[in-house]
Amino acid sequence: MHHSPLSSVPAPDKGTLALVGHPNVGKSVLFHRLTGTYVNVSNYPGTTVEVARAPSRFDRGTSLLDTPGVLALPSRSNDERATMRALLYENLRLIVQVGDAKNLRRTLNLTALLAELGVPLVVALNMTDEARARGVNVDTAALSEELETPVIATVATGGEGIAALTDAFDHARVPAPLLRYDAETEQVIETVAALLAEGAPHPNLAARGLAILLLGRDEEVEHWLATQPTGVEILTHIHDLAPLAGRDSFPARLARERGDAADALARTVSQQNAAPDRTLSLLLGQTAVHPFWGWPLLLIVLYAVYLFVGDFGAGVLVGLMEENLFQNLINPFVTNFVQSLFGEGWLAQMLVGEYGLWTMGMTYALALILPIVTTFFLAFGVLEDSGYFTRLSVIANRAFAFFGLNGRVVLPMVLGLGCVTMATLTTRILHTPRERLITIFLLALAIPCSAQLGVVLGVLGGFSFAAAALWGLCLVLILFFTGWLAGQLVKGRRVPLVTELPPMRMPVVGNVLKKTGARLKWYLAEVIPLFLLGTFIMFALDRLGALPWIIEAGKPLVTDWLGLPPEASKAFVMGFLRRDFGATGLFVMGAQLSALQAVVGMLTLTLFVPCIASVMMIVKEQGLRIATLMLAIIMPTAFFVGGLLNHFLRLFI
Repeated sequence: MHHSPLSSVPAPDKGTLALVGHPNVGKSVLFHRLTGTYVNVSNYPGTTVEVARAPSRFDRGTSLLDTPGVLALPSRSNDERATMRALLYENLRLIVQVGDAKNLRRTLNLTALLAELGVPLVVALNMTDEARARGVNVDTAALSEELETPVIATVATGGEGIAALTDAFDHARVPAPLLRYDAETEQVIETVAALLAEGAPHPNLAARGLAILLLGRDEEVEHWLATQPTGVEILTHIHDLAPLAGRDSFPARLARERGDAADALARTVSQQNAAPDRTLSLLLGQTAVHPFWGWPLLLIVLYAVYLFVGDFGAGVLVGLMEENLFQNLINPFVTNFVQSLFGEGWLAQMLVGEYGLWTMGMTYALALILPIVTTFFLAFGVLEDSGYFTRLSVIANRAFAFFGLNGRVVLPMVLGLGCVTMATLTTRILHTPRERLITIFLLALAIPCSAQLGVVLGVLGGFSFAAAALWGLCLVLILFFTGWLAGQLVKGRRVPLVTELPPMRMPVVGNVLKKTGARLKWYLAEVIPLFLLGTFIMFALDRLGALPWIIEAGKPLVTDWLGLPPEASKAFVMGFLRRDFGATGLFVMGAQLSALQAVVGMLTLTLFVPCIASVMMIVKEQGLRIATLMLAIIMPTAFFVGGLLNHFLRLFI
């Protein structure tokens, strides 16, 4: 096959398209449609915490940015600041505002500010199917005429309107302003805009838009201006000018007038009709956030997950994979093949011995963990796509107030059930350093990742639901006690919860399977190498004679204090690499453990050191000193709590 010489020539840089919008309006789904690149797409806010970039499918040389969701501009939170930085420093060709068709007033409130920035704009009015289900009809043609720029109705999850949206990019224009502020405010805006145009012009953004952001006290724009030659002087002048607007807070006045203009335009171009009957969906949505009935529903959901993951995944599927497939067929074949090549020396032992890379590492990863995490990822995806997880933040809000946080914290914690490393990253959606520090500590201490949680359910489910419930109750009590203690020690104020509730819906099978597939790909790529490394370390310790010494040295702690068999020391050695690897070490002990020992062992390992990737992420987010301090607290706490539980339970059993 002959390739054209042009194929090696890099595409010219045509600028950047930035996807901007509120949380949970479908930006990440749309980003996937336009680029083919998967970002963490979920049916709840806060899944995009860094700016994702990828080349577009539709235009060579154009890149797309998926920015974090913004509750409002001027920016206040970390995710809003990240979006503002993208607008300030990217070579913007146009902004694609992704809006919520069922909440047009809120969408237009953001449009009112974006329209002032002087960048061509296309509005993707997303989730029009959900708007229709609620009886909301938006006249997109009338709205496009009012804004003087394309407005396209889309359903990103189903691919509707995507072709029309990409066609509209070539027709994007700088939109008409939605409003003129009152005369006094306009005078201040024009004065500041003139100062910027003369002393610190921005290469992409209009001086008027920057003036409004500065008068609204946007810290990112202030920081940009301070780096300009005459920026500090202009900033001083702005701070002197703002009080001229009167006794009313200038940022509040700007926000109120934008809100009034958005409300007026929304009433003009949209109509609320009688919604189709969605009684069951609404009833489930209301029950999920009810102060009383929300908790029984949560218990029902948790029990269903336990049955699916603990019984079916860890029982039926692991039995088929480990006993029928690996023990009876694959492992004997691999063992015979390796021994026929290398005899029974150290190399064969390293590959297929007791601590063999295949017989332990790959068997643990593929036969024991893979069926469990697959069922957990499926269950997680169903709950995620249904809209249920967002409601957890509402019912948890009052509980988290106990240690000075709000229900928004539950979003990283729920993500932590999938991957603590990713959840640590998503703490950036929280508004204050205090919230982020406490949440990262609780994630590292008391939130099991999907692989470990699946193993825990598998081990404890083999005894009884009561054993799993006791483990869960202990974990919740520890979470609340340490959270309360951290809330007392780390000073700061509690930020009220403000979040968007997506509608409850039947999960989309394609979405669930896509997310499950992506997470399994991550699992195979990240976990298998670490399992193999951990197995090699165990093999080396055994060959050097160190493993029996570790087991003997660990007896006072593991046997006397925790009440576990001496061999459980190996699980804690494995746990240094990954908690789920250590939990699997207890899983294979099976019949050697009593129900009491299983609960104590799994609780101790759950509280044990996070995986290596999580530790590195904590270092990245909080620094080496804080990460070291966290580990110094977490490891002794795990053994202390495990021993207390062991001795307490033995008083009654």
